[in-house]
Amino acid sequence: MRENMIEVKELIKKYGDVTAVDKISFQVKKGEIFGLIGPNGAGKTTTLRVLSTLLKISEGEVLIDGCDLDKESAEIRKKISYLPEDAGAYKNLTGREYLRFIAEFFDGKVLASKMVKKGVDIADLDKKIDDKIDTYSKGMKRRLLVGRTFMINPKLAILDEPTSGLDVINAREIRQLIKEYAGAGTTILLSSHNMLEVDFLCERISLIDDGKIVESGSPKGLKNKYDAENIEEVFTKVVR
Repeated sequence: MRENMIEVKELIKKYGDVTAVDKISFQVKKGEIFGLIGPNGAGKTTTLRVLSTLLKISEGEVLIDGCDLDKESAEIRKKISYLPEDAGAYKNLTGREYLRFIAEFFDGKVLASKMVKKGVDIADLDKKIDDKIDTYSKGMKRRLLVGRTFMINPKLAILDEPTSGLDVINAREIRQLIKEYAGAGTTILLSSHNMLEVDFLCERISLIDDGKIVESGSPKGLKNKYDAENIEEVFTKVVR
């Protein structure tokens, strides 16, 4: 049985008097692709930001690769990479300069150089990699950011709408990339409104609504349980 990369126990996140996440618990195994899905405002993005160390928890416990999120956030940041849905990049830099800027946060010029090369290969923007990001389409920016996310070889990649803005061909390539990294040992936690993507990628999913986990299981198991043809139908039945 695989060890857990993520353990979330009775997590609560409040903004003043508003409870955005209400006593949720779930586990993600090492090397697993796990989906956290739900409607807008359900608490999924807040949960991802908590796990990315960007938000402090109000109550509960979160362990990432055995590290306590509340006490060892600096150590956790060395293990993870986070791709927000609304991520941006410095528009006055070229794609290559942006990747180099990110890589230089890590120790060693040799390591940084290898990271940049890997990021360039993943982004696959050809000659556009040396153009200003300000000239990029939304899809091109997303490919660059996916390159930035995976070039550091994270133990855990947290992806919020990873194929947002991508056409069918590019989205397919990114999904295949996600599968390859998971196969090589990277744990993937993703959120997506594309239920076909969720069904294709995820080994297990949890559905969150109104700040609570309302259902969990494998895509196949949930489709059988709700007599549904696809995860979109499961989602609709559970949330309603």
